[in-house]
Parts: sequence; structure tokens; C-alpha cells
Amino acid sequence: MRLTIRDLSKTYPNGVRALRGVDLTIDAGMFGLLGPNGAGKSTLMRTIATLQEPDRGAIDLGGLDVLRNKPAVRERLGYLPQEFGLYPNLSAEHVLDHFAVLKGITDARERRAQLEFLFEQTNLGAARKLAVGGFSGGMKQRLGIAIALLGAPRLIIVDEPTAGLDPTERHRFLNLLSDIGHDVIVILGTHIVEDVAELCPKFAILAGGEIVYTGAPEAGVAELRGRLWRRVVAKAELPELAARLHVISTRLVTGRPVVHVHHFEAPGPGFEPVAPDLEDVYFYHITRATRLAARAA
Repeated sequence: MRLTIRDLSKTYPNGVRALRGVDLTIDAGMFGLLGPNGAGKSTLMRTIATLQEPDRGAIDLGGLDVLRNKPAVRERLGYLPQEFGLYPNLSAEHVLDHFAVLKGITDARERRAQLEFLFEQTNLGAARKLAVGGFSGGMKQRLGIAIALLGAPRLIIVDEPTAGLDPTERHRFLNLLSDIGHDVIVILGTHIVEDVAELCPKFAILAGGEIVYTGAPEAGVAELRGRLWRRVVAKAELPELAARLHVISTRLVTGRPVVHVHHFEAPGPGFEPVAPDLEDVYFYHITRATRLAARAA
């Protein structure tokens, strides 16, 4: 199974260009879609999920034209949006059974079998009779992925699934995703770099509606190796450094700013080399895209 996206563009009526000629090829397995808020991630995922139309472009899912065959795509799709509503007074079992019917699983025996399997897979068996209004954020997300998994989809899209979860629930949810992301396409849309680092052998970075990087995490890190420098600086120095160098990030360490700078050699006194990680890759491409856009303006 392969998902192919070509020249996908979308401009909203208010003039916001959410997508600008997006090209992507995604094979089976976990695929990370990284980008800051407003980068176009949700627009891209909603378009793939047949929930909105692009202005132009094409999407192919295993030979199926996504934009022209929406009902057929929805039969193969599982989608967990960033925000979704649940009737708080209904039990998890009732909710999941209801969505199974909506998914077209009308045979009661088949529905019961799927519910048993999904409650076990998502570790919600002990809570199946409880009202979902009392669920924690992580439990609701696990119920959401159970809903998305109904009908054995070939493409699963999850939008910011770990935002707001505590560390324990986050790791539980990531482990669940890793268990399902082998034989199907799973697109993980997030601004949390650690989620992609832990799960995804391939990823893309979206900035300003454009794909600014795609590849393997280790390849992205390798490209920065030997070109990343750090220094503790005074706050008053930051504007001058930003004007003179490609500062990719500024972090506070014990209350003092520490800058990471992309440069082919030591950019000045006091700078020391630093081993890059995926967060550096992310910030490098985001800041590079911002600098290029500013020059073009």
C-alpha cells in the first residue's frame, strides 16, 4: 500500500495559503508529519481524509483516486482528529459499538468480535462499561484510536494525538501506535519532535504550507553533523547574533540563553561543537524556510 500526493494546494477564502504544491510519497508503516501550529498539517490530513477539497492536486491510495472516490477511501480509512466529541454519559462499549455500526459493520457477531479485540488492543477492557465522561485524556485518545481501527483500515491518520497527555499516557499511546503501524500506513501529525523520533522511520517537515524536508531521522541528523555549534549568551546579544548567523534555536539552561547555530565552521569565540538531534533538524529546516521566505518577500 502506498499513498502518493502530488501538487496539492489549498487557499482559504480569507487568503491564507494553507498548502503550496505539496508532494509526498508514503509507504506502509509509521510516517511522521512535523510542523508548527499553522503549518498546514491539519489541512493536509483533512484533505487526505476526504473531509475537504483542495484547489488543485491529486492523491492516490494504492491505485484509488482519493479525491474522486471518497466513499471507497472512507472504507479503508481510520481517522483520529485533534479534537473529537464523545457522548459523556455513554459507556465506552456503547460508543464503540455505535461507531462500528456507522462504519458499516452490521453483523452483531462480527461487531462483538471487533469490540473484544479493540478493547484488548487499547487496554480499555476494564473500563468498557464506564461512562466516557469520566475518562482521562489518555483513555479518550485510546478510545479514539479504537474507533479509528474499526473495519481494519489500510490508512490511519492521527492528528496531534499526544498533545496534553501526561508522560505515562503519552508513552502508552505511542506504544499502541507502534503496535499497529507495520502493515498499514499510519500518518502521525504532530509538533512534538520526540513522538516522531520514537516512532517514525520516515518523516516530513511542513512549514508555511510547503514540504521543506522529507527523509529518515538519522539522515537528517547526519546532514547537520559537524555544522552545529552552541554557546551560552547574554540576552542582549541575541538580536546581533540572529542578524549575523543562522541561529536555529534558543533554549534556556538554568535561566541563561543557549543558542544553537548552523555554520560550516566555528562562528566565533566561545562556540563549541554540539551533536545534533532530531529537534535540531526540525528547527534548522523551519528557520531556514522562514529566512528564505523573508528574502523572497
